[in-house]
Amino acid sequence: MIFHDSMANAQEKMTQVCLFLEQYHLPPTPMNYHVAYTYISKCDTALNKALDDAINSKKTIDSIYIENLYFEYLNPGHKTETELLQSVDGILTNLSKTTHESHKQISSFAQSISTCIQTLDEGNVAKSRKAIVQLSQTTEDLLQQHQVFKAQMKKARLMYVKSQQQLQQLRRQHIIDPQTGLYKRHYLNQQTQAWMAKDKSICAIAIQITNLDDFTQQYGDLVGDVVLNRVAKKVQKYVFESGLPGRTRKQEFTVLLADIEPSTANVIAEKIKKGVDRLKFVSTKGNKELPKIELALGITKRYQEQNFDELAHKAHLAAHKAHLCGQTSFIAP
Repeated sequence: MIFHDSMANAQEKMTQVCLFLEQYHLPPTPMNYHVAYTYISKCDTALNKALDDAINSKKTIDSIYIENLYFEYLNPGHKTETELLQSVDGILTNLSKTTHESHKQISSFAQSISTCIQTLDEGNVAKSRKAIVQLSQTTEDLLQQHQVFKAQMKKARLMYVKSQQQLQQLRRQHIIDPQTGLYKRHYLNQQTQAWMAKDKSICAIAIQITNLDDFTQQYGDLVGDVVLNRVAKKVQKYVFESGLPGRTRKQEFTVLLADIEPSTANVIAEKIKKGVDRLKFVSTKGNKELPKIELALGITKRYQEQNFDELAHKAHLAAHKAHLCGQTSFIAP
């Protein structure tokens, strides 16, 4: 959940959050703080009702209970995971029961055939007819059970497709930054390790929005978010097929590129810069055009860096140097 509180409101809420944590003897962990801040902000009706009911009924408010609230109301992936596991468990249980019944029916059918063969008697038509009727009934039961089994298999196939879609959604939630649609930092770290294991050469481009704070301070958090998202979409557009764009800081993106040299990475960075330069923002108040977005770009190649954090930091310093020197970009040696 993203909050858009002013500094004054945030400080007031922080005080209330600290009092809440102190009242219920809760340690100031990120999870406890997140739930408490959301509760104080009154921006999740279901969570507030659950916590109010617990308080009114004098239920123990401890870290375990707060963790439960977090996963139930503030972590959408957990709910999807739970539903997915329950669905799969239900299908497997039904398939197990149906398979067991089918096995019983097949065993019964085999026994009926054996009995029928032994019972058939040319000299006793009535006895033979009775045996054939019993065999026919057993066959009908087996066919009905087979239809049930087919229906369960069809249901299982549909559930498989749905489960695949849910798993893809969970994976997306795990690796995609919800605000910008770019990859999260931990995913870029995973890909860096994978490329290093394959001995690929790796370049990184750091893209800093150097005047994002100015937009936020002058026009508000919502305008700042719009600027951030528009730049993110431009970054994604220009590196969609050639690299992995991710959000690594509040106002910085990092693009990972494999098997290219810094000179080529610089060309890509320049294309991103030109694309962002074409963006225009107009204020809804007075139809006034807002200032241009200012970028600083840092390009580097991996040499001795052991992980993504080291590589991204090197690119970050290169972008910072470009900004200090008044340059569009800087390639780290």
